[in-house]
Parts: sequence; C-alpha cells; structure tokens
Amino acid sequence: MTNDIQDYNDKQTGGEKVICDRLAADISRVLPDAECKIWHAHPVWFINGNPIVGYSKQKAGIRLMFWSGASFDEDALAPGTGKFKDASVNYSVVDDIRSADLERWLAKSREIQWDYKNVVKRKGRLERLK
Repeated sequence: MTNDIQDYNDKQTGGEKVICDRLAADISRVLPDAECKIWHAHPVWFINGNPIVGYSKQKAGIRLMFWSGASFDEDALAPGTGKFKDASVNYSVVDDIRSADLERWLAKSREIQWDYKNVVKRKGRLERLK
C-alpha cells in the first residue's frame, strides 16, 4: 500500500478507517503485482494499467467497486447503472467483509477484465480483455 492510500484511509473516521485499512491490506495481499494509487481521489488497484478494484466513502458506507464486476456472476455485487461493467458492494462495519467472498472476487478481477484503459480511445466502447 502506498503512503497516499494510507493517508486516504487515515482521513476516514472510526469504523470507516478500519474498513479501508482491511480492504487495502486484503487487496494488496491477494493482488501483490497490482499497481495501487489514488485515482480520481480514491484508492484504486490496476493490472497492466487497467483499473481493477477500488473503494470510496459513500453515504451508505465504504463502497468496494470492481470495474468488471458485473461479469463476475456474483449476487452480492450490485451492478452499476450505466453502460459500463462495474459492480460494487457497500460496507458499513468491518464485520460485513466476508474474506472468502472478497478473495473470490479479487481472483475474478484478475481473470475477468474489460479494457477500461482504452475506453476513451475507443469512444466509450468496452472490449473484453480476458
């Protein structure tokens, strides 16, 4: 985890900081080769320049989002409402994080990817990488 991500986590309050620290640690452990940085003001992990997973503070808690999550076929992940393939889950307490689910989703994020890296070049059209 980078200092920027730790700074982001440290700015959260109480239980939200605990959730962010847990997510950052688990994501970094399961995806050790992924690059992580603050992107659009939120922690995001990338594989080969393609955004894979990130989290952000929302009214409902901490939102964990997978850029290609709608293709994971996972009932616990709510698909986004736009034209992209994202899906997410919200956590309001750290005990809501199910390690087995998170590890499975992170494994799928490596295997199932849509090409967000080149979406602007393709004028908003997504292509499946894996």
